[in-house]
Amino acid sequence: MAFQWHMYPRKVLEKIKQRYVLAVMGFFAIGNAYSMRVCLSVAIVEMVAKSESSINNSSFLTTSTCEEYGDEFIYEKPEHNKSREFSWDEETQGIILSSFFWGYVLTQVPGGMLAEKIGGKHLVGFGIFITSILTLLTPAAAHLGGSTAVIALRVLEGLGEGVTYPAMNYMLASWVPPNERSVLGTIVYSGSQIGTVFGMALSGNVIEKFGWESVFYLFGALGIIFYLFWLLLCYDDPSQHPFAMEEEIEYLEEHLGTKRRPKPISTPWRAILTSVPLWGLVFAQIGHDWGFYTLLNDLPKYMGDVLHFNISMNGYLSALPYLAMWAVSILSSWLADCLLTKGYLSTTNVRRIFSTTASLGPAVGLLAASYMSECQRGAIVTVLTLGVGAMGTFYPGMKVNSLDLSPNYAGTLMGITNGAGNVSGILSPYIIGLITTKHTPEEWKTVFFISIAILIVTNIIFVATVSGETQAWNENDVNSMATIKGLSSDKTPLEYGSIENSGED
Repeated sequence: MAFQWHMYPRKVLEKIKQRYVLAVMGFFAIGNAYSMRVCLSVAIVEMVAKSESSINNSSFLTTSTCEEYGDEFIYEKPEHNKSREFSWDEETQGIILSSFFWGYVLTQVPGGMLAEKIGGKHLVGFGIFITSILTLLTPAAAHLGGSTAVIALRVLEGLGEGVTYPAMNYMLASWVPPNERSVLGTIVYSGSQIGTVFGMALSGNVIEKFGWESVFYLFGALGIIFYLFWLLLCYDDPSQHPFAMEEEIEYLEEHLGTKRRPKPISTPWRAILTSVPLWGLVFAQIGHDWGFYTLLNDLPKYMGDVLHFNISMNGYLSALPYLAMWAVSILSSWLADCLLTKGYLSTTNVRRIFSTTASLGPAVGLLAASYMSECQRGAIVTVLTLGVGAMGTFYPGMKVNSLDLSPNYAGTLMGITNGAGNVSGILSPYIIGLITTKHTPEEWKTVFFISIAILIVTNIIFVATVSGETQAWNENDVNSMATIKGLSSDKTPLEYGSIENSGED
């Protein structure tokens, strides 16, 4: 039976701009995806029993060793916790934490291409739904099949969730005009921070009260509930939406009509793969994701292994940097759109400046934390919070840059950049597991130095190659481009230059 929209106060719903509804629902979509992704990072601290050798090798703090710092949270060296069920070593834990990304990178580009063919709504919904079901099954997989079953399940989660970002990006290209791109794009993608904050903070508290299995049941159930609302409230195109007012549809057509076709005729792979700005964006994504996933997957372990917070405090403090990152992303996106609207900076320079801030900020934070004593826990948490918080400028910087380059192929570009960047999610947990075998501050200093180097080098590449202009190959049809722009069809797109330069924005 078809859903009866007239059962709801239609007049009230029609007054709401539906692109804002999409932004809010996109925010919750990404937030749900990340909360399901990160809950394992906290849960694994309580799932795995530390070996006696790792306890003896680790520099556990005592009240006497840190008395001079006045640290009220210090507690004595813990005993082997017999209630923890699994004896997975550090390498195995690294593989488990990285296995999600094995599947995740594989469906990025196919997800973007499929979104350009059939739309993004059902791909985003499918990604959230399948991840929710698999999250609910995680405790059973761990009990029945051990690490092998958990790894297999996480790979499947990655395969399902890999389509969400490219599909969401394609939906934004259909709904968000250029002058609102920084703010609305940031609102959507900053769901990753709030999902991380919510997932980490709540996980620590829930695990302490109800056991590690409970977090998987909680976040899996929330994902399914969200999926039902997503189906009812979100649509691929403004013209398809039952509540989109004619005024909003005309506004979006006016601001996006010159840059969007209903369906791209084909994907200009040669032009895409030889695009210098795109390759700069790929490197920027790799650098950001290395720093981001190093902390996302392993910050709870650092908080436990080096700073020795209990599981509840661990969850809250591991979440704190991402709360700061979310706040910075919202404020910086507003600033970016103001700079663009008032003409103070070009799109290219806005992307360049904000992306550089997002790289140097965490690099400085990690560098400062590397030279602090593990007894200075408050100071370490502070510099990591400030450093990770600065990463929030990444969203109005390079994250929305694929929408600048090509609205028509936004899904494919997001698949390429996000897929390449998430290779970092495969490598970083595994490499960290190999490095941090003794749980010492010196090992974590090595981890931080690697992240600093990658953040700085990849940002230099991006700064040298970035473009905020729509590329000529966005219109993969000379006659169509000429017709849309009211120009003669006997000239090529390159003769007209980039669409952004035409003054139509």
